[in-house]
Amino acid sequence: MTRQQLTEQIFSKGTYLCVGLDTDLEKIPVHLRHQPDAILAFNKAIIDATKDHCVAYKINTAFYEVHGAKGWEIMEQTVAYIPDTHFTIADAKRGDIGNTSAQYAKAFFETLNFDSITVAPYMGEDSIRPFLEYTGKWTIVLGLTSNKGADDFERQPCGDGLLYEQVLTKVSGWGNPDNLMFVIGATQAAAFENIRKIAPQHFYLVPGVGAQGGSLADISSKAMTQDCGLLVNASRAVIYAGSGEDFAEKAGAAAAQYAAEMKSYLIR
Repeated sequence: MTRQQLTEQIFSKGTYLCVGLDTDLEKIPVHLRHQPDAILAFNKAIIDATKDHCVAYKINTAFYEVHGAKGWEIMEQTVAYIPDTHFTIADAKRGDIGNTSAQYAKAFFETLNFDSITVAPYMGEDSIRPFLEYTGKWTIVLGLTSNKGADDFERQPCGDGLLYEQVLTKVSGWGNPDNLMFVIGATQAAAFENIRKIAPQHFYLVPGVGAQGGSLADISSKAMTQDCGLLVNASRAVIYAGSGEDFAEKAGAAAAQYAAEMKSYLIR
């Protein structure tokens, strides 16, 4: 999916919501758990209920890898079920030496046909370059994350600033705003204005609203660009909004609430 196509979806729908399909078998409604394809049935119901209120879906691969070969099959079927109008993200946080990264890129961009993948920048440009070489695909690099451990490395002094600032500055030169995004945690709202100065044109994938307590209003006021430049992810707050047989309806209502708030912030 191109940047123009993504932007058109955002403004035609009036939302920049990304729904995280981080499906935990122990958290889905009880009436589904013992079905042979419980996770896939849950995912399909969530997608059907939320697709009008979001522009993207993020699949955290750990929730599928834990089920072995069956989990990979479910992940592939889930990606195939997501409408082509929606941006798909493999939240896999990959990153290794070049030939290994090339295989990761092939796995997620060709075999599974995701639009994008999250990667870790620690091993440098050659570990990220194979992902960037795909036309029409996006590489989403970890920038400043929501977890408490971000202080262990990301906020440590480095050069003339902090490590995450060096990452944003250097990585921005490896790709461009049409194929490169950054993960910026919603709980880091105080840093968003500074981050926009470092990477003014790039899209940000922003996890951490909802269950993690990030403020959608703060993020939008400090980081939105003329073509939005944001994909704000909500996972648990949407997909587990209900635990009964009406779980999909509750998820749709939660997504609609986020979308309604987002529409009021869009500045075009």
